[in-house]
Amino acid sequence: MGAFEYVAMDQSGKQSKGVLEGDTPKHVRQILRDRKLLPVSVSEVAQKEARRQRTFSFRRGLSSGELALITRQLASLSQSGLPLEEALLAVAQQNDQPRSKSILLGVRAKVMEGHSLADGFSEFPQAFPELYRATVAAGEQSGHLDVVLERLADYTEARQELRQRITNAMVYPIALVVMAVGIISFMLATVVPKIVNVFENTSAELPALTTGMIATSDFLRDWWFMVIIGFLAVSWLTWWILQKEGPRRRYHSALLRTPIIGRLTRGVNTARFTRTLSILAGSGVPILQALTISAEVIENVPMRDAVTEATIRVREGASISKSLDASKLFPPMMIHLVSSGEAGGRLEEMLTRSAAGQEREVDGLIAALLGILQPLLIVIMGAIVLTIVLAILLPIFEINNLVK
Repeated sequence: MGAFEYVAMDQSGKQSKGVLEGDTPKHVRQILRDRKLLPVSVSEVAQKEARRQRTFSFRRGLSSGELALITRQLASLSQSGLPLEEALLAVAQQNDQPRSKSILLGVRAKVMEGHSLADGFSEFPQAFPELYRATVAAGEQSGHLDVVLERLADYTEARQELRQRITNAMVYPIALVVMAVGIISFMLATVVPKIVNVFENTSAELPALTTGMIATSDFLRDWWFMVIIGFLAVSWLTWWILQKEGPRRRYHSALLRTPIIGRLTRGVNTARFTRTLSILAGSGVPILQALTISAEVIENVPMRDAVTEATIRVREGASISKSLDASKLFPPMMIHLVSSGEAGGRLEEMLTRSAAGQEREVDGLIAALLGILQPLLIVIMGAIVLTIVLAILLPIFEINNLVK
């Protein structure tokens, strides 16, 4: 039995969409006919998701918020003793997102065929990442799936909160920049030309600041579309270059060397790595596999390579702390905590403590950066507006020389 998405028409010609469980598409069509519906299209959820992954799509998987909510619901229902297939059905029915509901019913159909939950998740790799699947597989093998799902729920929620804090922190500066650029562009394109038009009929030479402002205003009014196209082109070219391994590696290395941004980058990636490794190690995933999976959540290329090299050293018999310390890219406190966890048999606890410490440090850095950035943006905007005002006032101050 599988899950199938359908589009059907009722007797009045109204279109309806949904998900049904059935053995084959033919079986689903028959169910629709029994409900007095005319089938238009019937497609298996797993096959449709596979096609989506092979084509361009702005949204290829579940959002972090959706995944966190689904995991928490599954964990709660599993701990209450509800059978897995019933828990999946209940979560699917409570979900308001059609695609999420289809995916969950697809996973349930796989489970009802006799496969494990991890195998069901494997049918939708973009929705459930390797970390998720490996952790669930370890929980099923150990017989503690409910506990593992609870840990996964805590992990996904903590990661979502970290991402949300960073996103929320950037909203105000971005809005301020956009507003400043919009106001200044509006002044240069509309207000300034009307004001300085008074001075164009004079034979005296205008101040350099005024001349420059008039030239800038004329350029924006005549070529504003080229400015937008050029900005988009430069943005796309930068994105395209950074997709290449070499330039991206050099860019990420430069970020790590930047005084404040380097600490922020190192802190965010270390927090992700340690929290991921903690949940995997605590769920019974072999440490080499846990290190390999944890490396994938690191966005900074040199730090990811450092974890990959550390995995090789651990496979050869070295300790995790010494292997990670060899790159000198991870914070010393994190290395000490990992070393203490290895020595005392409390690796999961120390990794969790390290992740919490790094997240607190990231929050502090973001708060400090915003404390500097927000007034700095206001000062810069004020300076630009002051320049425009001076460019207008200077000819007025020299009005006696301009009028002949």
